Amino acid sequence: MRLHWPAAAGEWTEALPVGNGRLGAMVFGGAGRSRVQVNDATAWSGTADGPARALADVLAAGAGPERLAQVREAIFGGDLERATSLLMSFEGPYSQTFLPYVDLWITLPEGESHGRTLDLATGVVTERLTIDGAEVTRRVWASETSLCVEITGAVPSEVDVTTPLREIGRDGLNLVVEIPVDSAPRHEPQVDAPVYSDGERGTISVKITEGERWLLTLTSSTTAETWQGQRHGNHMTLMDACEVRFGDVPEVVDVPELLSGKDEQLIASVLFEYGRYLLVSSSRPGAPPANLQGLWNADLRPAWSSNYTININTQMNYWAAEVTGLAECHDPLLELLEKLAVTGADVARELYGARGWVAHHNTDAWGWALPVGMGHGAPSWAIWQMGGAWLVQHAWDHHDFARTWSTLERAWPLLRGCAEFCLDWLVEGPDGYLDTCPSTSPENWFLDADGKPQALTWSVTMDVVLIRAVFERTLALALASGRADPVLAEISAALPRLRPVPVFDGRLGEWASDHVEEDSTHRHMSHMVSVYPLGQIVAGTPLGDAAFEVLERRGNGAMGWSWAWKMALRARLGDGDTVRSLLLEASQPFTGDRHRDAPVDGSEWGGLLPNLFSTHPPFQIDGNYGFTAALAEVVVQSHTGVIDVLPALPSGWASGSARGLRCRGGLAIDVTWDDGDVTVRLRRISGDAAAFVPVSIGGEITEVVVSDVVEVRGRIPC
Repeated sequence: MRLHWPAAAGEWTEALPVGNGRLGAMVFGGAGRSRVQVNDATAWSGTADGPARALADVLAAGAGPERLAQVREAIFGGDLERATSLLMSFEGPYSQTFLPYVDLWITLPEGESHGRTLDLATGVVTERLTIDGAEVTRRVWASETSLCVEITGAVPSEVDVTTPLREIGRDGLNLVVEIPVDSAPRHEPQVDAPVYSDGERGTISVKITEGERWLLTLTSSTTAETWQGQRHGNHMTLMDACEVRFGDVPEVVDVPELLSGKDEQLIASVLFEYGRYLLVSSSRPGAPPANLQGLWNADLRPAWSSNYTININTQMNYWAAEVTGLAECHDPLLELLEKLAVTGADVARELYGARGWVAHHNTDAWGWALPVGMGHGAPSWAIWQMGGAWLVQHAWDHHDFARTWSTLERAWPLLRGCAEFCLDWLVEGPDGYLDTCPSTSPENWFLDADGKPQALTWSVTMDVVLIRAVFERTLALALASGRADPVLAEISAALPRLRPVPVFDGRLGEWASDHVEEDSTHRHMSHMVSVYPLGQIVAGTPLGDAAFEVLERRGNGAMGWSWAWKMALRARLGDGDTVRSLLLEASQPFTGDRHRDAPVDGSEWGGLLPNLFSTHPPFQIDGNYGFTAALAEVVVQSHTGVIDVLPALPSGWASGSARGLRCRGGLAIDVTWDDGDVTVRLRRISGDAAAFVPVSIGGEITEVVVSDVVEVRGRIPC
């Protein structure tokens, strides 16, 4: 699939992304002077010892197990004001910031651009220009080691490399810069901005006066290179592992025409493939995982530090990794988890007197595990101890799709350590259940008896279902590996004492008590994590019906990531037509001010930027990744142990195909459908070749043994 834009970019939101996981660039194009804005995935503010120093400061300010006991006493006693005041001392500074790196400025003679084409299969942006009557071609891509710019055509050229960072040295074509040691998000204006270069920026210039073709390669290294994964894997191989096509898809898609919204199946096909492209480009072994903006950031002080927000956004970045054949792209997130298991163990022990490891609302490339907020962050988002319990589910998913010994061995210590923290975090509540306290439902509020918004309580639904998943999956890993571990008996004793998922007025409850929501259409769907991605609640059950009622009440529109989550939830509940309506909302061109941060409450809907990035605004890439994951759920689901084919296909999407989607248990699946006739081909990738695999097509289940390739046919309602 190739995507075409008929003109050069006038600004960053029109530029096109390329990347190899480590180096990323936004390609503007155009004759005359044009920009290629470059990022390095390891260019973060901060230092490796930053989390430890921040923990020491928080402890010195009085936070710790003794104060935690006072917080719990205040919450169970109904004194939420005192609990909030005490909890402020648990907040450290903010996690660090992903920074811009350098700009390439390429100067050619003035001429005419005939547009830019992004080839998703190769990761190459090609632009054809006419300069002085001659044809000139410029191509930009990221190889395994370098950012590459190639110009073919006999034109004089000049290349300038500039940086917004402080230059501290140079040697020929090598430029050395200094990255700030501290930063904070721009929603904290009282915090001094970090020191960057002032006056003349560091610059390297190269002039090319002769030749039919020249190739520039830019490489980078930083002292933050602590990522251990071996860099490997070709972009084309990863992209070729899977594809999904709804209806007919041309070889070249005109993007402005696409955004006119005339062909909804083409929009779905493009967004599915584009999300995979962005993950392949921004998350590869040997570099940090994709952040709030993937790998592409031009702001010295970006929104929310362009970091890892782990109450939904980072998780959504990786929902599509396993199911769309990009397990290798999952590796950077697993490595971040392994960092958090170290830094988070210190926080669990010193701050809470607990075993295992913990993470909260945010983290960064250094493995930040403390609460953030600088002592004034609202508890609705800053005080949440379940960030690690959600993030660690990705270690389980990585194993569940592959079912190999190596994936099991990697997941086991991460889940076991998280389970230990959860065991120690639970306390006996007033009615005998084991409760989490303090507890918040991320970013949401309820009204107390006086009508005042509150966030603190005990055992919100999200806490309970995450802990249940951690416990059950830790037990499953132990069973699969034949392990005997003392923690298993503790888990088995605690599991039946967790609170059941509540239902109030026919709807899944967000809190343990029947509180009134401050905002009945809130963008976060935190208690629905039990439906997607955890798969604890399924369609056709009383709890599934209660989950459906939540979605009906919450309504549709919000911003990119919220749309994507609602799409995935609707797909899990078999509601394909609402998946389609949500997709059409989410893919509308954004017509507001791209340079203004909209309110976080979702009161101003987002949409797609000209380069197909999902925006709130500001731009957040999680929506793009989430669209891919949700559309995969339309085609195949395997979370119940049954491979359910086309469980949420929108009406009118009468034909299509999928190749290389993955199912849990080590299987790959190809699907074709046309006017109700469905053909499925399953093939074994890994796992147990002797296992029976139930396949459901239109509700009819066929059991097969997949040792090599098996074909199954059936029909779905037209």
